[in-house]
Amino acid sequence: MSSSQAFFAAYDALLARWPTGVTEIDVPTPYGTTRVHAYGPAEGTPLLLLHGGGSTGAVWFANAPALGTHHRVLAVDILGDAGHSIPDGRPLRTTTDLMGWLDALLDGLAVPRAHLVGHSYGAWIALTYALHAAPRVDRLVLLDPTQCFAGFRPGFLLRSLPVLLRPTEARARAYVDRETAGTDTDPGWKRLYALAVSGFAHRKLVVGRRPDPTGLSVPLLVLLAGRSGAHDTARVAARARKAVPDARIEILAELTHFAMPTATPAQTNRRITDFLTGNQEKQAALGTV
Repeated sequence: MSSSQAFFAAYDALLARWPTGVTEIDVPTPYGTTRVHAYGPAEGTPLLLLHGGGSTGAVWFANAPALGTHHRVLAVDILGDAGHSIPDGRPLRTTTDLMGWLDALLDGLAVPRAHLVGHSYGAWIALTYALHAAPRVDRLVLLDPTQCFAGFRPGFLLRSLPVLLRPTEARARAYVDRETAGTDTDPGWKRLYALAVSGFAHRKLVVGRRPDPTGLSVPLLVLLAGRSGAHDTARVAARARKAVPDARIEILAELTHFAMPTATPAQTNRRITDFLTGNQEKQAALGTV
């Protein structure tokens, strides 16, 4: 089996764990065709999910059942990353291009306004987009966001370097095993990640400047991994509170950066769902939180 065949077999295995009723949609944009996994009531508020680098939209299998109860889940294969999206249009090179791609994607899905949830690199895209097009974003959830409020730990970059320079499945798997040690991160996703890193070395993720979140006008929830190797969690939390005083910021003490979103999904799903449905505000008004 070729590396490409192994990757798509692992991808399909994760997708098979999504709930019954998921629909695959290919959305044309000026930058290429984007694969979207859609689940949940058609009349539900759209909820766009943006994965971390190398994870693909299939990674949300443990979140879709809960998030799709009241929302129309739209899990994207980010264009330029591994997955079923095909960059066969205009080159996707800059942050402006990336924002144009998301504008076109939402237009193609006939979604004028949506909630956004992003993990890691996907969180950077989600925050950048919420600043770019606030009227199109209802609420914003960032899962251990990178390059949003603080930079990477130097040690994290050093550990990542060998995987980036000489990507092999074994090296990528050893790396992600180390970064998820002590968590119940899904082994099927870890295999998919290792195959994405090793089999899609030509991946071209658009990387831009750290956004200035002080102008954010969208309700924000930040869920941080207490054991994140990617950055200093306390520093990220402090900077997020300073930049967006009204944001809700919580630390999931037992999780690591790569453990999201597959490890202990029930608590993550509950926090996201409560925030998106306004349950936290309702409970606070009643004095129950």
